[in-house]
Amino acid sequence: MNTRIIEQRTSLKNKLHNRSRLFAGWISYAHPSITETFARAGFDFMAIDMEHSTISLEQAQRIIAASQSEGVPCLPRPVSHSNDYFKPLLDSGADGLLVQMVNTPNEIEAIIGLLKYPPVGRRTYGVNRAQAYGFDFDTYIKNWNETSVFIIQVESIEAVENIEKLLAFDEIDGVMVGPYDISGSLGVPGQTSHPLVIEASRKVIAACERFGKSCGTQVADASLESVQSLFDLGYTFAILGSDLFVLWKWAEQMQKLMTAMRDSFLVKMNDELIFK
Repeated sequence: MNTRIIEQRTSLKNKLHNRSRLFAGWISYAHPSITETFARAGFDFMAIDMEHSTISLEQAQRIIAASQSEGVPCLPRPVSHSNDYFKPLLDSGADGLLVQMVNTPNEIEAIIGLLKYPPVGRRTYGVNRAQAYGFDFDTYIKNWNETSVFIIQVESIEAVENIEKLLAFDEIDGVMVGPYDISGSLGVPGQTSHPLVIEASRKVIAACERFGKSCGTQVADASLESVQSLFDLGYTFAILGSDLFVLWKWAEQMQKLMTAMRDSFLVKMNDELIFK
């Protein structure tokens, strides 16, 4: 089993290094059946949002297992840079990490130290699901440093200004641009189409191309037009919404439908009263 997972992880890493066009799903709800449903769609990888959700470490392990069982690598986004989150997620079998709010080279050095085994980093050796509970310990630790995936999120103007220093690390496989937080750091919160935000995003996209790194972002309301516009900007991967966005958009449509039906019913009732 672990050999298959390593092959899937290696394939994803190679695609990121080749700047292939990739698509990902985004999980914000804990039940693994949602992950299994998403994974059947053929995503290249699955991301778990633990930063802006209530997904626990125990629940994340089930999501990782559900995603990998469907042949899709899984990258959690921990709530912080703390090893209190990194270590249990990695030992739960995550294929790597998507790390939020990375701003400086010092932060990247610290993350690599926790993500990789010696001599590259200082991750400690243990036995859990990642190592098939001991059955695949040697295979796992032998391949981990070369196959594990490390994607950083660039979400502030500080990170944008430091982008070339950040991308100088070979261990980084890709960058996810966070336009909402960038807009906040530029003093235009929520205005993701503001010229300042677009300019900052373009700077990151261009730097990723120069350094041969994959570069992506999330699409809140995915459509052929919205996704194509991202690739036209120079992005190489797109995270297509999330389970939360899917439910939100559906509920919003149902709200409009119910309002229209109630209004129609009231008009009909008024007409009947008038003609009586």
